[in-house]
Amino acid sequence: MSLIVRCVDVSTNPIKVKEFFLEFFIVNDTAGQGLFEELQKLELDIDNVRGQGYDNGSNMSGKYQGVQRKLLDVNPRALYTPCGCHSLNLTFCDIANSCGKAKYFFGIIQRIYTLFANSTKQWKILKDNVKHLTLKSLSVTRWESRIESVRAIRFQAADLREALLQLVESYGDSKITSEANYLATYELGNFEFLLGMVIWYDVLGVVNVVSKNLQYEDMLIDVAIDKVKGLITFFEKYRENGFTEAMCTAKEIATDMGIDPMFPEKRKIRRKKHFDENTCEPSQ
Repeated sequence: MSLIVRCVDVSTNPIKVKEFFLEFFIVNDTAGQGLFEELQKLELDIDNVRGQGYDNGSNMSGKYQGVQRKLLDVNPRALYTPCGCHSLNLTFCDIANSCGKAKYFFGIIQRIYTLFANSTKQWKILKDNVKHLTLKSLSVTRWESRIESVRAIRFQAADLREALLQLVESYGDSKITSEANYLATYELGNFEFLLGMVIWYDVLGVVNVVSKNLQYEDMLIDVAIDKVKGLITFFEKYRENGFTEAMCTAKEIATDMGIDPMFPEKRKIRRKKHFDENTCEPSQ
């Protein structure tokens, strides 16, 4: 456990918030009770506590056995407030993980990065064709930071596709060329992928701005609430108008890349009929 003291310096204009790291503690029990007992060893007057703020880990924020509950049992005025940035990140993570197409989209993003990052030769082919934004690996924990990974493809889709096709022509490894050809033809050459790319860039961009604002050391609670409300308003408006606008943008990108702006048709599954069934009945 790390012990950090945060102080408010009111002698300056504007007022400054300062943090000082004091020391590490060895913690053998990371459950809520164990961490609370470590806090008690500091001999701080818990009656003076007026607020608690943790991430969403159950040992800290648990409403029954977490540290916040243990402190509230001693001092009911030590109100608990979950970390706004952490809550926003977890909410966004749950949103994305609940959609199969979203998981597939980000899987393709990571496959493209991994393909070029596997060797310096493949990375050089990428750099020769993509001059500006560099591909980045996806962050596992900070979902809003994935905007950097999507941005590199959003504004360089044509150049990136050209790099993949050049990899197919110049590379000798059959596994690499097969993967590059598939990504260039069926992913970057797929209108559905381009539309998802535009939508996720819009959504990730707004969420990333709000998340960074919430992390400012001088952020006030009323301002933070307004930022979150603004984000909710954005999603409500995007639900009404955003898809249409994203569709127009995706069609422009597809046209520039020479891709037919149409969704692939799903193959109709027909039930196999037995020889004794009535063939006049419509197939399901």
